[in-house]
Amino acid sequence: MSAIKNIKAPIKEEINLFEQKFKDSLKSNVSLLDRIMHYIIKRKGKQMRPMFVFLSAKLFSKFEENTYRAASMIELLHTATLVHDDVIDEANFRRGFFSINSIWKNKIAVLVGDFLLSRGLLLAVKNEEFELLKIMSIAVQDMSEGELLQIEKARKLDITEEVYFDIIRQKTASLIAACCASGANSVGQNKEIVEKMRLFGEKAGIAFQIKDDLFDYTQSPLIGKPTGIDIREQKMTLPLIYTLNNIDKKLKNYIINIIKNHPKDDKKVAEVIALVKENGGLEYAKKRMQEYHNTALDLLNPFDDNKAKQSLVLLLDYVVNRQK
Repeated sequence: MSAIKNIKAPIKEEINLFEQKFKDSLKSNVSLLDRIMHYIIKRKGKQMRPMFVFLSAKLFSKFEENTYRAASMIELLHTATLVHDDVIDEANFRRGFFSINSIWKNKIAVLVGDFLLSRGLLLAVKNEEFELLKIMSIAVQDMSEGELLQIEKARKLDITEEVYFDIIRQKTASLIAACCASGANSVGQNKEIVEKMRLFGEKAGIAFQIKDDLFDYTQSPLIGKPTGIDIREQKMTLPLIYTLNNIDKKLKNYIINIIKNHPKDDKKVAEVIALVKENGGLEYAKKRMQEYHNTALDLLNPFDDNKAKQSLVLLLDYVVNRQK
């Protein structure tokens, strides 16, 4: 956790103030909603997305009131997607706590997700932050399309590496890209700089997702999700795609048959994991993750050196080196 502490150092005060502002943005007159919002606040994660917003603003040695609004809007949107994801995935746990849908059932969980999303949009509209609204709306569109594209391809199991990168760019990286773009936008940077920061966030987000994919093949008590969960859910991730493209037809058909017809068979899933490891799938994914990390670093390099920039470099390193 000390890595996160070091990353947060230049924005420690801002993060503390943000937590209060975010709490205020969740208040409701409906007591059921208020109770659920309190539960959501209690189980917050590492706050990586607000960190990307604040550091992207402080990179330019500025900080404005609307930087808090950008971070709150991102966090509202991110929380909404997590609540909806748990409904879609029929997940009973999130970050070691019971999920909203497991306590209050699907109908309420979907409505809570909608409430969070509308709160985020209203935050921008009320303050006439139309550029922020545009950045966020594009992210919501991309995330939805990425999720649907993944579902469509999972049915056919015919995903190429190119399609995989399309999916993760939209599904995961678009929100981190929106964090960095909205942070730069909140302190009045021009469109060219905002676009550079958006691209930085996109590359960091792709590296983040590849790291998540690698966890599926790593047996460690630190990791929050069990080994092989993506295979069980028939998700085609980079280590698997690389393996399928670089083995003979007989072995390829054998693996596809397991994923299609035996995704819940522990022994067969373990066999797929072993085959991916044996055929260089993990090494290839690590190499591609490092490439995206380096590209993000190159995008950051031209900016003036300050504590926020140093923290963004540390955050990038954390993305590829984290243990969970």
